[in-house]
Amino acid sequence: MTIADLADRLGLSKSSVSYALNDRPGVSDETRRRVLDLADELDWHPSSSARALSNKRSDTIGLVVRRDPEMLSTEPFFVRVLAGMEAELERADGALLLRITDDPERERAIYRQWWRSDRVAGFICLDQHVDDPRPRLLTSLGAPAVFVGAPSTDPSQPHVLSPEAEDSETLVGHLADLGHRHLGHVGGPIALSHERIRHDTVAAAARRRGLRLTYVGADYSKADGQRAVGELLDRPDAPTAIITGNDLMAVGAVHAVRARRLTSPGDLAIAAWDDSFLCQLVDPPVTALDRAPGALGALAARTILDQIAQPGVVLPHRRTAPSVLVPRATTVG
Repeated sequence: MTIADLADRLGLSKSSVSYALNDRPGVSDETRRRVLDLADELDWHPSSSARALSNKRSDTIGLVVRRDPEMLSTEPFFVRVLAGMEAELERADGALLLRITDDPERERAIYRQWWRSDRVAGFICLDQHVDDPRPRLLTSLGAPAVFVGAPSTDPSQPHVLSPEAEDSETLVGHLADLGHRHLGHVGGPIALSHERIRHDTVAAAARRRGLRLTYVGADYSKADGQRAVGELLDRPDAPTAIITGNDLMAVGAVHAVRARRLTSPGDLAIAAWDDSFLCQLVDPPVTALDRAPGALGALAARTILDQIAQPGVVLPHRRTAPSVLVPRATTVG
């Protein structure tokens, strides 16, 4: 079956079908979905001879991120992870193909399009969700993939992890050593697997020290971090210290404290999971974990390149080095 056959079945031009299959502009979303649905139904993919004649790069790695693009653009951690990936791929004479979407169906369609049209040699997968369909999808496609931040449900797919349990011990231990007995934890979206891990490991670290812990969920944004911390501060039994899931929410925490004419660390100590220039520029500067996001991105890129170079080999899972706590004014005055 050819593109012409697909076009005949759908009553479309060959160029429209080609644009839809190759994720190029020039067709409506409805037309693109019709084409992709038929291709899936027929299990259609380009012929080997067409692939050989195409000019697609075989050294390109795909990264599809399911987040709100507006929110993601303000997150320094993500930008530094990307920089680490790009640096490692550049050393290997490779490239990164990035797409950001907040539509789950569109996300899965992009994986299928890129793989079946030979646009990428493999995928790096961030932000694994609970019951994430991507491990099963990528296995069915036969596409090499590495998952970052949480293990894949397919043991043949390698993953790259940050030391979440060790990081939890570092943050909770720091605040406990300063005398705090009631901690707040403002976490990111609990549907994300790595946030579930953080939720559990922070709680376990607090239990081991006999500390009280109050959890509030948020969405990683500065505004929602401010909302969540304000909710904790307005409780009659407010915690004396909090851990935020990223730097943006830590900035929101500082603003929540200031809005109530309180002080940090006097009324509320603040420690952030991710360090960045935001933690250094806000007043007062925020204690944070330096998690070396560039090294995380580089390790993810190196792992997918190794997976592509060794088809059929189950690679060992990899971890980044322990994070380093950078104490600043919001905990140590």
